[in-house]
Amino acid sequence: MDKILIVGVGPGLSASLARLAARQGMQVALAARKVDKLDALARETKARVYPCDAAEPAEVDRLFAAVERDSGAPNWVVYNASYRTRGPIAELDAAEVKKSILISCFAGFLVGQRAARSMLAAGGGSIFFTGASASVKGYSQSASFAMGKFGLRGLAQSMARELAPRNIHIAHFVIDGGILRPGGDERAGARGADGMLHPDAIAETYLQIRRQHRSAWTWEVELRPWVENF
Repeated sequence: MDKILIVGVGPGLSASLARLAARQGMQVALAARKVDKLDALARETKARVYPCDAAEPAEVDRLFAAVERDSGAPNWVVYNASYRTRGPIAELDAAEVKKSILISCFAGFLVGQRAARSMLAAGGGSIFFTGASASVKGYSQSASFAMGKFGLRGLAQSMARELAPRNIHIAHFVIDGGILRPGGDERAGARGADGMLHPDAIAETYLQIRRQHRSAWTWEVELRPWVENF
């Protein structure tokens, strides 16, 4: 049975992935800094919920130890947390920039490192990282997000080259466009709802990549709405 741990859970992509995993009969573990918001999702997916600030090494260690104690080591780990602050480069708050890099990149390293240790011992598994348009292009007034997401992509690429020969599938997903929010999204505008990425559709792609035969693994996927320029 697959055991999935999703780190950085909110109402969008992570929730869709948790529901899909539960429907597939997987054991689901959810981690977030604030877990009270996850009560309904946990009931729906029969998931265990864990508090974790993934930018803190000790908390990441405690998270994996707790998951391993409760249901065994996860063989599929998804890092889906990020943080951004916007503004002109001359006016950005250094503390906010540091927080963005810590959450978007450094925390991904901590989760990826701890997952890799477990999967090396087990002989295999999958570690997935959620990127963004900013993973491959730095936008104006978005320097902190670009630094974090560029770094996360570099981490994933390096891990893929090191760990794929050890039977650990590393994949990075460039989410190039806005993800549709639950309950309607005013950002869709004239394009309509399918002008944005549906979180359920993204989750289906994650599952497809998880199920790839190792003779034909991919390390990176770009996903964007059909109307998105790139």
